[in-house]
Amino acid sequence: MKTWADDAGLKQWAALVIVGALAVALTLGSVVVLVGATITISRMVNPAMRALATAAELLSGMLWLLGTVYITTHLAVLIFGKKNPSRS
Repeated sequence: MKTWADDAGLKQWAALVIVGALAVALTLGSVVVLVGATITISRMVNPAMRALATAAELLSGMLWLLGTVYITTHLAVLIFGKKNPSRS
């Protein structure tokens, strides 16, 4: 038995809004943390430690932002993908 929410696609729209908000929150959170790390790194006096911290920040920043894209894309495919793919 279908409900009016199923007929209107309300569940998919609600999921779309939630996934969008999650993507924005994850991206902004990672940017805030990376900016804080950049400020901390710029205050370092030892050049060797500063270089090591910069490399670590670049690596962690790429992983965080790539992870954000992966999570949101994966959720979008789970929500809006075909339920029963045809095998041809």
